[in-house]
Amino acid sequence: MKVLITKKLLEEIVSNTSSYLDKKDLSSITSHLLMSAKDGIFSIKATDHEIGLSYNIQNVAIETEGEATANGGKLLSVIKGLSDDSVTLETVNGALFVKQKKSKYKLPMFETRDFPSFPTIDGKNSFDVNAGILGRSLKKIYPSIDTNNPKYELNGALIDVKEGFLNLVGTDTKRLSVYKLITQSKAGELDTKILIPKKAIGEIQKLFSDKIKIYYDENVLLAVSENFEFFTKLINGKFPNYERVIPNDTAYKILIPRDKMVSGVRAINAMCEEMKVTIKKDGMVFESINEDNSEAKTEIEATIEINGEIVFGVKNRFLLDFLSNIESEIFELDFNSSDTAFVLSADGLKTVVMPINNI
Repeated sequence: MKVLITKKLLEEIVSNTSSYLDKKDLSSITSHLLMSAKDGIFSIKATDHEIGLSYNIQNVAIETEGEATANGGKLLSVIKGLSDDSVTLETVNGALFVKQKKSKYKLPMFETRDFPSFPTIDGKNSFDVNAGILGRSLKKIYPSIDTNNPKYELNGALIDVKEGFLNLVGTDTKRLSVYKLITQSKAGELDTKILIPKKAIGEIQKLFSDKIKIYYDENVLLAVSENFEFFTKLINGKFPNYERVIPNDTAYKILIPRDKMVSGVRAINAMCEEMKVTIKKDGMVFESINEDNSEAKTEIEATIEINGEIVFGVKNRFLLDFLSNIESEIFELDFNSSDTAFVLSADGLKTVVMPINNI
């Protein structure tokens, strides 16, 4: 194999694929990238068996077709040390040579036939979606996804395919977030529930393309565009019935200015992780909840349509995560009482939060 490629493009692709490598076992083929030059397309693949990414590049000069592997971390270090000019990648006697002007680096290769194959799209359900919108939508529920939960299905996000939209869902058992994303999913795909690992969601947020096609079955999900192919194995488990968690009817529905709530929460956040919030018709009072003797309190003036007042305890982070993922100037707070779950809603995002009792 022998190809010529710009340093900038090569560094960008190798950097983007580095998070897909197996970094624990450098003797494994999955610590290597697979490079292939064939039929005018230069591709770079990385996978740790659970998740994978392949870039397909056309604006590369291919002098000799072929394949190569190289340790992804070492290759990236070499590329970063090069000047901003063309780079030659060439295989000679079982090694990959990286050349630029008078500089030359030799990297050992593994057998390319040992590199894991990517899953195919054959026989899988599919729908189209804008990759940028999908990434931003998953970002809205990402903070609510649990980490290292013994119930493995909670360590990921649920994509619930409905007719004409998707519900993206994440929960850490103390809160649950649902975002409604409009798509072209059809009736034949109804009752499909896809559980994606949290790591895969983080990577999907980095994939930018105007349009991608999602393929999936019970074991794997693929996102395919003209320039890249991404896959992740799915979580084998049953996600909780999230629709039962969201209250259908609440006794109180109030509208709150977003910037006022943000100001109040941030004023207390420097002092503690939990707070007591009192909402009344002329404003909101925020007070710290601390085990030591330190105290913090602030009051924000605002006009809120409410009879009497509502008091609840909450983790500051739960409020900030919601508020940072909406753009509306006003959000809705629905609740029944101070000791039952309340719902924050705006811009298609709903977050159900369990309050802190005994405040």
